[in-house]
Amino acid sequence: MSGAISFRYLNEDDMIQAGVRDMGKCIESMEEMFALLDRGDYRMGGAHANEHGIKVVFPKVTEIENMPTDEPDKRFMAMPAYLGGKFHMFGIKCYGSNQKNKEKELPRSILMMSLMDVETGAPLAYMSANILSAMRTGAVAGVGFKYLSKKNPKIAGIVGPGTMSRYTLDALMLCQPSIREIKIKGRGKESIDIFLKMCKEKYPQIEKYTICESIQDACEESDIVYFGTTNATKFEDNPYINEKWLKKGALVISASALLVDTDFISDAEKCKVVADNYRMYEDWGEGRELPTQRTVSTLLGMGFYDAVQEGKLKKENITNIAEIICGEKSGRDTDEQIVLYAIGGMPIEDVAWGSECYKVAEEKNIGTSLCLWEQSRL
Repeated sequence: MSGAISFRYLNEDDMIQAGVRDMGKCIESMEEMFALLDRGDYRMGGAHANEHGIKVVFPKVTEIENMPTDEPDKRFMAMPAYLGGKFHMFGIKCYGSNQKNKEKELPRSILMMSLMDVETGAPLAYMSANILSAMRTGAVAGVGFKYLSKKNPKIAGIVGPGTMSRYTLDALMLCQPSIREIKIKGRGKESIDIFLKMCKEKYPQIEKYTICESIQDACEESDIVYFGTTNATKFEDNPYINEKWLKKGALVISASALLVDTDFISDAEKCKVVADNYRMYEDWGEGRELPTQRTVSTLLGMGFYDAVQEGKLKKENITNIAEIICGEKSGRDTDEQIVLYAIGGMPIEDVAWGSECYKVAEEKNIGTSLCLWEQSRL
């Protein structure tokens, strides 16, 4: 005889009530998650337990009726993970993404998060995950702002002022409240206007805004530069930075596509290379051969991997942010050193923040309890 199973359903309003927008608490959760990553108390997909997730790939051309075809940023993803420590939770974030969603007044990506009992596999929660995902991405950048930035930064450049950047700004202003100027490089007026409106309403202490015509303009004189763009259709059209555009001591964080010269990132005196989890980029790149890989890799972390494969960057010169959080390595070696921090997105981040929100929902009885079965009829 099977026992009764119920789980908690949390819609977007429930998640907000459960504190999903608490950036300070989210950053603390990401620090705890990274500490568990450092000690190996986690599992993600793949043989090496470090895969970002599983992507369904559609054909570019098909003769099958109603079969979806490949388009830029169109994908379905499943991101499973276990996270130990105080979380001791298994979860799967699933989402579909399509740039054409905007035409239907929908977000580009629509995400849901499942939490499951580690021993039985029974569902514990099924929750809206758009805000959750944006928050954990912003908070992982926040960890970088906290540990990698030089003291009292004043100017921040934002390339790609979309949803991710809006949440990341919350982390920036929480971790580095000395920021007084924001430089913005966007592709369209609408996203820039939305970003500016949010900034002015939430952060009146920001004294100056500069709309930039180029990435170079956004980088020059900025103490911090954040990239939150979407992938371009062509590899060569993705954002690129030149070391000459960056001031000494600058911190560059990329949670999206970014191309960087390998000669620059291989110079350890000029540039400190930091990853959220370099092993994840190794798993991403496994089985692909250069130079083909160079035409498909866009994430900054994959740029690190490419440089290692080409023999231009020593693997031992790549620091995982967890090593810095745990005090094993320094955040920056000199005040003038430029720091590049790559964020690729890991499902253990979703498990960490989803678990915290679920805990609050349980304590405060937020959401709807749904019955899976009173007794299994299997």
